[in-house]
Amino acid sequence: MKKSSVKVSLLVIICLGSLLLLGLRNDSNSALDKNIYKGIRTFNEVLDMVQKNYVEEVDSTTLIQGAINGMVKSLDPHSAFMTPDLYKELEAETQGSFGGIGIEITILKDVLTVVSPIEDTPAFVAGLKPGDQILRIDGKSTKDITIMEAVKKLRGPKDTKVTITIMRERMSAPKDITLTRAIIQIKSVKVKGFDDIGYIRIAAFQERTADDLNKALKEIVKKVNPMKGLVLDLRNNPGGLLTQAIEVSDVFLKSGTIVSTRGRTKNMETKAESKDNGNELTCPIVVLVNEGTASAAEIVAGALQDNGRALIVGTQTFGKASVQTVISLEDGSALKLTTARYYTPKGRSIQAEGIKPDIIVKYIKPKEDTENTVWWEDKVKEKDLEGHIKPAKEDGTQIDETKDQEEKDSSALVNDNQLKMAIDILKSWDIMKKNLRR
Repeated sequence: MKKSSVKVSLLVIICLGSLLLLGLRNDSNSALDKNIYKGIRTFNEVLDMVQKNYVEEVDSTTLIQGAINGMVKSLDPHSAFMTPDLYKELEAETQGSFGGIGIEITILKDVLTVVSPIEDTPAFVAGLKPGDQILRIDGKSTKDITIMEAVKKLRGPKDTKVTITIMRERMSAPKDITLTRAIIQIKSVKVKGFDDIGYIRIAAFQERTADDLNKALKEIVKKVNPMKGLVLDLRNNPGGLLTQAIEVSDVFLKSGTIVSTRGRTKNMETKAESKDNGNELTCPIVVLVNEGTASAAEIVAGALQDNGRALIVGTQTFGKASVQTVISLEDGSALKLTTARYYTPKGRSIQAEGIKPDIIVKYIKPKEDTENTVWWEDKVKEKDLEGHIKPAKEDGTQIDETKDQEEKDSSALVNDNQLKMAIDILKSWDIMKKNLRR
């Protein structure tokens, strides 16, 4: 027997010994332990046969990782085994910078599916939409692919190309889209004002999202003063870190539950409560959501909705209400394992259901839009560059660019019926309150 085979067999024997000891300590689980023992024995036999008889020599590490992948894949679409390289990529993603095309993906009904494109990325500019099915990557079928395998294929060095074949509702045939990879640096929080209404967009939940939100709020309060209302835009936000979703919710809440989690074990039963920091906004809030709003973004929307702090406007959200815990392993690899379900403050589990808006408003694509454009797509121009030379009239006096920005914001408002609805609601809030008191 080869050295690698001996090592694997010894590892299996140690596991078997541990299971037998557990069985002796707990007779009530003895039947279960016997089944596990049989299964591991079968696994060891198959492993030994493959190593001895397969047509080509196979590395034992590759075999074991394949077995682990198969085991984890059988659980749910969000659990995954990550090699050291994939684990590093995940860490880079949560920190806000990585190489790729910029989409959040999942396995939906056994098909690789786009949850949401990330703003200002190649996928976003190319017009990928929530719900798009990815049938092939570089001509190879995605049937039975895991999320982490797909991530590995889609990621890559800057300026390299990847072709994906997508199928979308109402498409007559699959469509190939070639994308040029870029360094994805996500600016998770963006801010602007519409007259006396503030607007903050959160594109994803990363390590510094809550800090960036607090800075954005200070900026918008200075820019829009007095501020009669705030639009919090979570559309096409694919989620991210649970801790950041909790911190962001706490920014807007003085009291009440934010989210609770429940799993099989006691240590997975948690409840996050908001605390009064003394500086929360008091103005009305409208949260915009759509089918691309998922995971951590749904936690925020659910927390504000159930606590009566905000009105939810848009379309039903994606419906991902499970919690994944990343467990690092000794060899640098990691296991991303679904360990709990999360529940909104009123005890709702929105898994596969999503959050239903208080006011349903479907997005209406402007007539001048093409299939591959989205209203908030910002094209970088000379005037957007830091330190650009200011425009001037013939006599040398500078032109006021503030008016140009106001026109741009006004254009965005006209082209986005969901945002317009949100702002109209906030502008008429005081009038509605007075009528309701009568």
